[in-house]
Amino acid sequence: MKALVTGGAGFIGSHLTELLLNQGHEVVVIDNLRSGRLTNFNAFNDHPHLTFIQADIRNAQEIRPHFEGIDWVFHLAALADVVPSIEAPRDYFEVNVDGTFNVLECSKEAGVKRFLYTASSSCYGIPDQYPTPETAPIRPQYPYALTKFLGEELVMHWEQVYKIPSVSLRLFNVYGPRARTTGTYGAVFGVFLTQILNNKPMTVVGDGTQTRDFTFVKDVARAFLTAAESSVSGEVLNVGSGNHYSVNRIVELLGGDSINIPKRPGEPDCTFANTTKIEKLLGFKAKTSFEDGVQQLIDTIEDFRDAPLWDEESIKDATKTWFQYLS
Repeated sequence: MKALVTGGAGFIGSHLTELLLNQGHEVVVIDNLRSGRLTNFNAFNDHPHLTFIQADIRNAQEIRPHFEGIDWVFHLAALADVVPSIEAPRDYFEVNVDGTFNVLECSKEAGVKRFLYTASSSCYGIPDQYPTPETAPIRPQYPYALTKFLGEELVMHWEQVYKIPSVSLRLFNVYGPRARTTGTYGAVFGVFLTQILNNKPMTVVGDGTQTRDFTFVKDVARAFLTAAESSVSGEVLNVGSGNHYSVNRIVELLGGDSINIPKRPGEPDCTFANTTKIEKLLGFKAKTSFEDGVQQLIDTIEDFRDAPLWDEESIKDATKTWFQYLS
């Protein structure tokens, strides 16, 4: 197949791109490199079936020609993170909603065979039920979560009206090598690994008993490929690990000192995907154990050498907007 991956130079996108190439597919990557990195292609940069286009999904004219002849579209390009979405909601709407509209329209005009959307489990907010099924109420707590859900609604509507075979994958807490190391205060693994490299204590939010459905990035890439190869359409599917793990467990696996910082408002005590639906419809299950996934991160710890170093005070300053609006 000929696949197009928006955001393909990013964390998840680069792993998906690598998997598609390894499976013999041609891949066109569209990425504006705002958060993606060409170094993510180091392992396969010279692959003859890889084409990289630096372009922005907000510009429909710029991206439209690259959809011609495409069979599968994987739409991963998006703005992430909580605090910047609170501070600059227009940017998030333009990229995550308007950008998704542009990608859908280009896909429709080109007659693509399959459309795979990257949704977020953050749309559930603070759920009533664990593990959380796809039928749980949608309660986004901040603009990032809202805009990712609005993008999903567009995809499902285009599937219904314009008959673009589509699947939306709601991802839970993806982690692994190539995780983004620049920009705003973000994912726990990047923060902790950089602190370890600099002989600083790991900053544990709250008492560390909160759990997350940490899902290894290579399993997530495989979920996208499995969905593309299927005939399933018009479905929203959770992608999780099949379990959930505490922040204290991460500290234990990484080894080192830790300190506790204030718990943040609007964050659930647990994220845990009910994966019954994806197992039934696609036969998909995550394969990577949490311990093996963390070890693979430890093996690539040097990749975090140039990442921002966060401490108690800098985190407090970076998240003050979070407390201001979500308390």
